[in-house]
Amino acid sequence: MARTPPRGPIRQNGPVQSSQEPTPSHQVPYRVLGPARALRADGTEAGLSGARLRALFTALAAAGGRTVAPDVLIDQVWAEEGDEDRIPALHALVGRLRRALGRDAVTSAPGGYRLAAAPDDIDLFRFERLADQAVRELDAARPEPAARLLDLALGLWHGPALADLPGHATDPLAVRAEARRDRARRDRLAADVALGRARDALGPLAALTAEHPLDEPLHALHLRALRAAGRPAEALAAYETVRRALADRLGTEPGPELSALYRELLEGEQVTPEARRPLPAPLTSFLGRDEELRSLGDELTAHRLVTLTGPGGVGKTRLALAAAEATAEPQVRLAELAAVREESGVPTAVLTALEARETQLWSGSTLPDPAGRDPLAALVDHCARRRLLLVLDNCEHVVGAAAKLTAELLAHCPGVTVLATSREPLGVPGEVVRPVGPLPEGSALRLLGERGAAARPGFSVGEDREAAAEVVRRLDGLPLAIELAAARLRMLTVRQIAERLDDRFRLLT
Repeated sequence: MARTPPRGPIRQNGPVQSSQEPTPSHQVPYRVLGPARALRADGTEAGLSGARLRALFTALAAAGGRTVAPDVLIDQVWAEEGDEDRIPALHALVGRLRRALGRDAVTSAPGGYRLAAAPDDIDLFRFERLADQAVRELDAARPEPAARLLDLALGLWHGPALADLPGHATDPLAVRAEARRDRARRDRLAADVALGRARDALGPLAALTAEHPLDEPLHALHLRALRAAGRPAEALAAYETVRRALADRLGTEPGPELSALYRELLEGEQVTPEARRPLPAPLTSFLGRDEELRSLGDELTAHRLVTLTGPGGVGKTRLALAAAEATAEPQVRLAELAAVREESGVPTAVLTALEARETQLWSGSTLPDPAGRDPLAALVDHCARRRLLLVLDNCEHVVGAAAKLTAELLAHCPGVTVLATSREPLGVPGEVVRPVGPLPEGSALRLLGERGAAARPGFSVGEDREAAAEVVRRLDGLPLAIELAAARLRMLTVRQIAERLDDRFRLLT
């Protein structure tokens, strides 16, 4: 008799209690959401040794208990390895799989072979059932049971779908499963927003929208989360970002849902103390630089120009924004210079950043029209009687113009303090230069662990600490490089990443 292990009940209506569901991963007999693993009828783990044996098991498990024809199995297991007769080899491989799983686990049927298992015995199909139940709970405005179901569903993943199939990255079922996983991650964040935890969802949502710049429903959820977190100005900026992406890449305007949200944001925009400090919302937590942050705060209190220097990817911008967020200054403004191509455009870029915010915050008091005037003179006039912390980000490619602008502001605007980030100092009198170095290994491992867990739920550096330490060492402790490596944990193990770092550019881009 084929074994069918006990499984949790499938409820079609009403909230599902977590106590009625099995715990994920280890109680699912057959696992293909990651490297193939299987349990025998007695609960011991089956030894699936050999790439083709794992591929055959994965192909049968992906069928969910349905019969699979021999020619289909051959195509999946041997892929592009020639046209010779593989039928005898397939028969031998099925025999090996029966010995590994148990004699009755793989049955012959008219037209092929099948895995003697119910769909819920296979993690792929249990994931889909749990995710579908969660959608019904969300549709019924029951976010709490939806969140529990989605935690169970996402906990079943421990690597790429059907990872042991040759060509799994383009296999239609694997592609569908990965897309369904993205939808489940989105639904989990929607449950957080509905439960009043919008701030917790902002970082993961920002990462998802960056991965899917044209996904309007996802961007709509991000805007709702920003609004719920009390950040309407950032929601408006996020809307503008997706509007431009749709126009540039598809030649279309936002659809009804995004357009309606935009109108609601415009109608509900209020001037609040938080709105006077329009800094980008951090996508992720700030790690490993607490002492530097405290020292930087002291320097900004004592000096009017502090420049953070260091190589690209070392974390200058993130440290500057964290310091600006922590400052006691009543007004903080960010001027991002990365997109400025010519030095002559620097004053206009800074003036534009300030003008947009000032017009919004002080009704009836707008910036002077700089048409026909020197933009730098207009900027000095605007800032002359204001108290302001101005963050000039990414100055290195326009360092001459940034230095001239800073010198003018410091000379004529006594209430202005400048915090700059650059790969080289500005060279302005009174400048305090603070080099930003790589993260120490402990902080770098913590960063890899946190970002890795966001990319692949359940990841921990402890699963292969030696490989994780090798990754952060070979990436020189650079936060950006570590975050890019962590994103690859959706498809690779930390050991595989360490082994591929001889070609860092190809791996991380």
